[in-house]
Amino acid sequence: MKNKGLTDISGILVGHASDTENHTGCTVVLCMDGAVCSASVCGGGPGSREIELLDPQRANNGIHALFLSGGSAFGLSVADGVMEYLEERDCGVDTTLSKVPIVSGAVIFDFPICNPKVRPDKVMGYEACLAASDGPIQQGNVGAGIGASVGKVLGYENMMKGGLGSASFISKSGLIVAAIVVVNSFGDVRVPATGEILAGPIANGVRKDTVSIIKDNPDSVFGYPVGNTTLAILATNADLSKTECKMLANTSSYGLARTITPFGTSMDGDIVFVLSKGEHKADMNVLGALGNMILSEAVMNAVMNADPVGTIKSYKSFLR
Repeated sequence: MKNKGLTDISGILVGHASDTENHTGCTVVLCMDGAVCSASVCGGGPGSREIELLDPQRANNGIHALFLSGGSAFGLSVADGVMEYLEERDCGVDTTLSKVPIVSGAVIFDFPICNPKVRPDKVMGYEACLAASDGPIQQGNVGAGIGASVGKVLGYENMMKGGLGSASFISKSGLIVAAIVVVNSFGDVRVPATGEILAGPIANGVRKDTVSIIKDNPDSVFGYPVGNTTLAILATNADLSKTECKMLANTSSYGLARTITPFGTSMDGDIVFVLSKGEHKADMNVLGALGNMILSEAVMNAVMNADPVGTIKSYKSFLR
């Protein structure tokens, strides 16, 4: 396994732009010669660009880049920098009059940690493209994950640090399934096999179970913090149609639900993108099982690699 992440797939580049002073940033995934792509919107409050274009019923057959960004809806301007970068390199759909890059992406609400008056923009989008490479992917407090947080059922003051994570699987036959995830969830993050809470709401210095807190206080639901989102990009070198990418996005989202509890709430803007770039043949059920596993691993990697910010603790804060 080369990089243990999304860049294990040939033709995919990943770059970050991080504002370490204001705790916000963006992450760009470039596939400049095109990739088949679709997406599944799992949460009730998404912030996105060109999602409708990814529906299998739409005529578009590929994209050239995806972006993940902080800054809430303001962060969608990151796409302008990505578009400029691609246009300068003559990359896009040939309309005979001009080449138009197809760029989709989504944003998280990172205002509880970042400076809400400083957001990722066109400049940061361009910088992330310049930094893009096929090398190992930095994880934790980087790119779109630098201002991410998790476990907000007890309010922002009791949440923990989220982040960006990546993971991959390579079979003996050469099939690759890989992911990158930005974890900024309302719910807590746990190990699916054991239920151990890695990051979540803190009470009396202890990480708590979000669902148990809700069960004990069911009438408090309307007072819970809004502005949460987990964004995932799952990629494979399997040869998939746009419809199959959509199916895989739907199926693989259960990997997030196994690791983040609760997942896909009306207070989250959760989205799973799926990229197909390659000619490997694979069964959809196999890809779904692997996608579930890899998304879970990427979520755990995101929080386990996160560093504390100020008074906001991270998983590392509890290590001895």
